[in-house]
Amino acid sequence: MEEEKKNIAQGTSKEVRFEDGFKLLITRNDSSSFAQYTREVDRTFIQFHFCLKGEGSFLFNNGSYSLSLGEDDSLLLYNPQRDLPMHLDLSANTWVVSVLISIKKFHSLFSLEAGYIPFLSEENMDKKYYNTAPINPAMAVVLSQIINYNLHASVRMLYLKGKVYELLGLYLNKPEDADIEQCPFLVDEDNVRRIKKAKDIIISRMTDPPGLQELSEEIGLNLKKLKEGFKQIYGDSVYSFLFDYKMEVARRMLESGEHNVNEVGLKVGYSTSSHFIAAFKKKYATTPKRYITSLNNG
Repeated sequence: MEEEKKNIAQGTSKEVRFEDGFKLLITRNDSSSFAQYTREVDRTFIQFHFCLKGEGSFLFNNGSYSLSLGEDDSLLLYNPQRDLPMHLDLSANTWVVSVLISIKKFHSLFSLEAGYIPFLSEENMDKKYYNTAPINPAMAVVLSQIINYNLHASVRMLYLKGKVYELLGLYLNKPEDADIEQCPFLVDEDNVRRIKKAKDIIISRMTDPPGLQELSEEIGLNLKKLKEGFKQIYGDSVYSFLFDYKMEVARRMLESGEHNVNEVGLKVGYSTSSHFIAAFKKKYATTPKRYITSLNNG
């Protein structure tokens, strides 16, 4: 088992090879700009991709076809007829966890229950298959544990391999078969739901967001758990996350050319253009007008 890191723009991609035909990739773009990640993946691999934060797109056939991967979404890819190399375009502040597992290795995990897995059924064994699905709260807990682990090197691989198996089990589990009473993630799942609700609230009310105490009361989670849980799942404090979100919305609005600087500032919650300009410059190291000019010149 080996662990390797590669640079992608200002982000990082960590690859953990558990054994032949079984790999974990943690791809992060923590910068404020766009980034790309590419790697060869042959046709013997099933690809599972989970976006815990931000958004990305998988490009195929030299960019002629793409599949989007939004925040809290998963994507399964399998095509036994052709290689599917990864070409992942990452928006700013995006985290993606990927599991690459060979069909041979994967089938061995379900040799007695292969028919339970849709793309392992006899009619699909030689056909391409893809599926998108939301990341449920139990999966979000495991994904955040995979990203935020802090363990001694001697047990790191064992821990991560166990978490990947756990993630696949949760991904493939049929909700109607789950034993909710025995679910060890019941408390964590409930907390994750509440923290996701907090994220939705501040985004929907970004021009006039609630205070932290008001937010914690609204979602029914104490302030300490809100702060710690939000940081664990989204990698940032509540208001730093909101700031990044507002600046990303502002950047896209400026790129559209449909609004002037003052209008954009008001739409993302700044009462004066000077405050908006200062915030935009803090995030992107340039003013909105200079950014528009650079787009026009480009």
